[in-house]
Amino acid sequence: MIFSITETNMKKTLMMASSIFILFILWQVIYMIVNHPLLVPSIGSVFGAFADILTHLDSLKVIGFTLFRLFLSIILSGILGISIGILAGLNQKLSFFIKPYVTILRTIPVISIVVILLIIFGYAYTPFIITFLMVFPIIFQSVHEGIIHIDHELIDVYRLEEKHLFLAIKILYFPMVKNHIILGLLQSFGLGLKVLVMAEYLSQTRISIGNAIYLSKINLQYDLVFAWTLILILIATLLEYAIKKYESAKK
Repeated sequence: MIFSITETNMKKTLMMASSIFILFILWQVIYMIVNHPLLVPSIGSVFGAFADILTHLDSLKVIGFTLFRLFLSIILSGILGISIGILAGLNQKLSFFIKPYVTILRTIPVISIVVILLIIFGYAYTPFIITFLMVFPIIFQSVHEGIIHIDHELIDVYRLEEKHLFLAIKILYFPMVKNHIILGLLQSFGLGLKVLVMAEYLSQTRISIGNAIYLSKINLQYDLVFAWTLILILIATLLEYAIKKYESAKK
């Protein structure tokens, strides 16, 4: 059994490594065809810039500030999304009331919201607010769907015992929607990071990855643009891995 699991994990790792290797081959082929480092930088120059970013204190500070904005936005989105998602799942009237707002946030183009927020709130708060507005519907929807799909027999049994609502949320509802919350968070970190960096780029937020990419672009340092992109991919992958690892440890 253990050997079978190990073999399966090795196959998954091999497939992922093969996929990444093919990606690098395509990159090298495109680099050779274009033959212009300002348009498509070489793999060596990008990884050199990548190493420079990770070994300079100012660059690490930039990463830290962006992560701080991301975590703060997702914590606020998580608290409200989980709370309102549970309440809306238990109360159909509240569900109908909140649904139009969630639908609007999920369908309106992100760039439109960013421009509107920049006009209303200015450059300082827009990255926080836009990330919150984009992440909240995902967490809310995940929790809401989890609540309404709970077996009604379990709910009826619990109601017979006349337990308090908040105790019911803690003992019955929250454990039943835990997997939905984890799924919502996994989706939120990836989307939240992309939206946040885009907002930082457009608003030119000081000490941010978005601003670092903007400065690299206007200075024609495209190897740095690619390197920052790799940093973002690495951050998203590590965050997803950390959440999955935490969930496995809890089991």
